[in-house]
Amino acid sequence: MDFRDTPEQAAWRAEVREFLEKERPKVDPDANPMELARERGGVLKEWRDKLAKKGWIAPAWPKEYGGAGLGVMEQFIMNEEFAEARAPQVGGMGVSMIGPTLIIHGNEEQKREHLGAILRGEVQWCQGYSEPGAGSDLASLQTRAVRDGDDFIINGQKIWTSGAHNADWMFMLARTDPDAPKHRGITYFLVDMKSPGITVRPLINMAGGHQFNEVFFEDVRVPARNVVGEVNRGWYIGTTTLDFERSSIGNAVGQRQTLEYYLRFWKEHRGQPVTASASAAFASEFADRWIEAATAKMLSYRVISIQAAGRVPNHEASIAKLFNTELSQRIARTAMKLLGTSALLTGREAPMKGRAPGSYLQTVSSTIAGGTSEIQRNIIATRGLGLPRG
Repeated sequence: MDFRDTPEQAAWRAEVREFLEKERPKVDPDANPMELARERGGVLKEWRDKLAKKGWIAPAWPKEYGGAGLGVMEQFIMNEEFAEARAPQVGGMGVSMIGPTLIIHGNEEQKREHLGAILRGEVQWCQGYSEPGAGSDLASLQTRAVRDGDDFIINGQKIWTSGAHNADWMFMLARTDPDAPKHRGITYFLVDMKSPGITVRPLINMAGGHQFNEVFFEDVRVPARNVVGEVNRGWYIGTTTLDFERSSIGNAVGQRQTLEYYLRFWKEHRGQPVTASASAAFASEFADRWIEAATAKMLSYRVISIQAAGRVPNHEASIAKLFNTELSQRIARTAMKLLGTSALLTGREAPMKGRAPGSYLQTVSSTIAGGTSEIQRNIIATRGLGLPRG
């Protein structure tokens, strides 16, 4: 890995940094993440417009579709600088997932209908993949779609559907040939969430937050024109990835910024509510966490170095994901030890405004979402170490 920018990369980094210094929304960097999201909510429209003018909402999309056509190293530098500046990202699943899929597999009508609306922030998207009996083994999904004239009729259930309660559209996988091998006979659909027969039920997490949902489909009619790609070939479309920057540098930077916040709090509160024993334990653990945060950054650099060389990171991306998500849990546990019994307090009047216990509860799901730690370890073992499948 070469940690030095080329002259061109240095100029690009300076351009991004100058833009952020002048234009990014000004917020309290030490605010509770939930409060920070609410604070940013009121300025996101103006921020989106500024990014759209530069093609930076979807920087990896081709210019003809409203992106900036950036290469992976340019994306990496941009993402790193945005993370360092705590600049809010916009676009969500529309930009990161369904948009790229439509660019590759969608027809012209689907591109015209959806890509512009995604960039303008007019619609929110959610993903209909996981089911109660098909999570890590997604190809076992059982939600059915049966052809009926110009429509498909969908019946079944999806679960852990992030943002479904706010979504306008869902991209989903449903089984259209129950007799085919499980990785075949699956079709990729675009579903209007206002369609009759769709019911969204909230799943409240242990931190009291509402992010996940279960979604029920009862005789939901979806026009056949909303099939992406070929019928019964949806599994291969659903696994589509473009040559996006996959280093997770934003997560690695965020881990370090979280530690910096806890360090400031520790220095300012060595008396109350921090006990002497908790303070000593925190000092030792903090050193470990700081080293681990630097390691996470190096893993991100490794992934982007592979991409910059024209190769596709596979188990390397799994290593970075596994390490980052488990590190987030270790950081949360260290923060709880810092506060001692005060870590049981929540709300605005609690130490750190309840950030430590909130983080502790929120990070439980981080090693499940996006591919469980068990799945990541299997990928690392088989594809990285060449071990036989169990």
